[in-house]
Parts: sequence; structure tokens; C-alpha cells
Amino acid sequence: MFAKYLRALSLFGAVTVLGSVVLAEEVSHGRWWSPGDGERFQNSQSYPNEFGVSTVLLAGETLDTEKHPFFAPLGKNQRGCVTCHQPTDGMSLALSTIQKRWQDTQGKDPLFAAIDGSNCPTLPQQKSESHSLLLEHGLFRIQRPWPPKSRNGKPVIPDFNLEVVRDPWGCNTGSEFGLHSNNPSVSVYRRPRMVANLKYLTAVGFAYDPKQGMPLALDANSKQPLSGNLMADNRVDTLAEQMQDAAATHLELTQALTQQQRVEIEDFISRVYAAQSASHQGGLLSDGAVGGPELLRDSTPGQLGSIGRAVWGEFAQWENISEQEKSKLSQEQLAFRQSVARGARVFREKTFLITDSAGINSPVGFGNPVRNSCVFCHNMSQIGVDVAPGQVDLGTNNMPFADPAPHLPLFKITCLKEPHPHYGPVIYSHDPGFALTTGRCADVGKITLQSMRSLAARAPYFANGSAKNLAELVDYYDRRYNIGYSEQEKQDLINLMSAL
Repeated sequence: MFAKYLRALSLFGAVTVLGSVVLAEEVSHGRWWSPGDGERFQNSQSYPNEFGVSTVLLAGETLDTEKHPFFAPLGKNQRGCVTCHQPTDGMSLALSTIQKRWQDTQGKDPLFAAIDGSNCPTLPQQKSESHSLLLEHGLFRIQRPWPPKSRNGKPVIPDFNLEVVRDPWGCNTGSEFGLHSNNPSVSVYRRPRMVANLKYLTAVGFAYDPKQGMPLALDANSKQPLSGNLMADNRVDTLAEQMQDAAATHLELTQALTQQQRVEIEDFISRVYAAQSASHQGGLLSDGAVGGPELLRDSTPGQLGSIGRAVWGEFAQWENISEQEKSKLSQEQLAFRQSVARGARVFREKTFLITDSAGINSPVGFGNPVRNSCVFCHNMSQIGVDVAPGQVDLGTNNMPFADPAPHLPLFKITCLKEPHPHYGPVIYSHDPGFALTTGRCADVGKITLQSMRSLAARAPYFANGSAKNLAELVDYYDRRYNIGYSEQEKQDLINLMSAL
């Protein structure tokens, strides 16, 4: 069954997964890509993780990373884009990688730059406690202006007041970065999003936003509709704007990226695809199914799962495995594959009441409550983001739904014009999310839905890192919406997500 891979072992690296072999042009065991390394980025690179192997594909030509702006130490802190978007971690950054990097460099890697790799730049940077949010939760500091500013730089007049209730690290009440500093700002803490599979995030599936009942925003230059699915708080519209935002903040670049740098970075990130390619329990995910990053590379983005290929329909062939194929599998492989197929069905078909979630139940909304399944929001085939702009409040940031998080700041938001449709006139939140972009009380706590691919490579989960593993992720949804998953359904969902 895997003879063709075995024959190639003398020429290529490989990873063994329950007797099968995953072929890749490069196999690395958690290597760190430092800015300026100058190594060639191959068309296929595979990396082991807790659940098996993830693979990063580069469509088209391989890339010489020497002096390439994505891989170069451009800013004064000597970071590159690759610092926080590691190929080993599905082009994001896993907590285990962060912790190992601290140990390997005694905290001196540019990853831990004071500007956002510490809880606050005013803390003593040599102490690990000053970087605890990154080291223990995988969170970077995100500094947003207050009041918000529109994309033309003009202040937005918010329809809510913002007060700091708890500020464990001093960044929201301090004289340098706080609400009452010379340049008033709000510090929130978020996970880095993956820089891969971007054609799906920029795809436009609808001509209007059904959540807001409004036409999609248009690109100022091309006049084409915008997807609204970039960045956690949707503070930028395009990849070009995202690059400039990241360069100015995370890289501390004192000058804007040049046109050539933007072109080179966008060309690279638009060609990168990342997904799990093999499982410790199930073997190759392309064996009898069509899992793996090749599907993402070769598929059309923006397809609504209820119209085109069903969401996670790539595993449908594992639902009814023939007796002949079963004979070739171990009991563990067979059980895992059947579990993944069941998980895909649970994801699509198990309905529950979705309640008090802005972006779903309001403002235009689909009713409160509305009965649907996970695929109601995670509806784009192959990737699991929302075909419509995906700003939704799942409750991960807002009380009473958010998990206890004494390590995070707590804000009191008082609506000035009308009460929030689900929380009333006063909201307590760890991160106002989309409201820090729009200035609207109705948007407090909304976060842009993320790609569900390569989850196995990049724990923890949710924008605030509150789910340490896939089990905690499933448990949160189960509690939040009173779904009532059985233990088997929970495990099936975990196995599905570990294979994406």
C-alpha cells in the first residue's frame, strides 16, 4: 500500500505514522525559522505534531528566503514576518514552540520583543513573568487607538464608554500606553492567525453581508467587494493593508513597506497552503479520502457548503469503507477513520439552539434563538470559515459566557444610545474585539472566525487562547449553547479537527 513511499526513502525525508510513510521534500522536527536564515522554502515541507504530521505546500516555484521580506529581519526589533508565522506550526505559532524558544534563547529571541511579546513594554523585560501571556497562553499584545480611527485616520465617535475594571499588567491604566496616556490606546491580547490558505479568507461568497443586512464594503482601489475575513477585529480590508499594519506594529518598522516588498510578500503568502496530512491513528489523510493541503491548493474558494461540496465532505469516503479496504487497515486506523467521518456528520447535522450571539442572532439576525449546526457559521467548503464576513460574538470574551481569565484585562462597556441586544446597557469584556474598529456597542466581543485547517499544529485555540486543546474547544461550545454532545460525539469532533 505504501510501497511507493518506501522506495523513495533513500532520496527524501519521511515521517512514519503507524507503519505508513509520509513523503515530503523536507521533514523537520520542530525546527525554528529565524529571520535571515536564508534557507530555501520547498514546495512541500512536513512537520510532526501531537496528532501526526502537518504539511505546508508552496504552489509554483520554490523560494529562496535570503533577503525575501517575509523572512528578513526588517524592523528595529530584528523580527521578520516568519517569527510569528512558523511553517512548523501551520504558519501560525504554537504555545509549545513559544516555550521552547524561550528556553533555547533564555528569552532573548526577537519573538519576545517588548512591544507585543511582553505583557506590557513598561515591565522588566528580562523576567519571564513579564512575558507570561505569551509563554502560558500564546498571546501577543495588540494595541488599538482609542477612540477608534477610521481607515482615513479620522477619529470614530463610539456609541459606548470604555472603562478599565482590571488591569493586571498596567498597560491600560499606565501613563505610556493607557486610555489616559498622550496617545490613548487599548491593549488586548490575542493569538497570531495563520498565514496560509489565504485565497479562502479573501474569497467573496455573497454580494452582501447577511449579518448586517448591508452590501459588502468595496476595495478603495479595485472597487471590488471585500470578504471581511482578515484579522481578528477586521481592522483592515486587504492583504496590502494587513502587511503594513503588521510591519508598523509587530516589526516596529519605522518606514512603510516598499511596493516591491509588498508584492513579494503577497506573492508568497498567496501561494502557501497548510493542513494536517497524516494521523498517528489514521495514517495518511489522503488514503481513501481527499484530506491534506493538496485539496486546498487545488479547490475553488468561497463555496458555500450547502450548495457545493459539503463542509468536510472530503472525508465522506471514510463513512462506508469496503470490506476489502478494511482488511488493509489496522483496527486503530479503521476506528479513527470512521470516527472522523462521524465527526464530519455531527459538525454538519447535529443541531442546537444558537442564542444571544451578535453576528448571528442580531442585528438583522436569523432569530433568537435559531436552530442550526456548527456549519451555520463554519460554512465555507474545505476551510470552515464563514462565506459571509465572519465577525461573531461566541461569548469567549464577554461575561457571563467567557471562561475566568484573571490574567487578562477586564473592561466595562456602557452603551450610550441603546442597550446591547443580548447583554443590556452594560457589558464586561476581556476584549471588545470588532467594536475597537467600528466604535459600535453592538459589536462588542465580536471576533472574525478563523480557518479550521492545521489546528493540530497550532494550539491553543480561540483568539484569546482560552481553549488549551481541542477537547476544551469542543467543551466550550457544548457549554455555551447547551448542545448536549455525547462523549462519543465529542471524541468524533476532536478526531475530525485533528485531521483538518
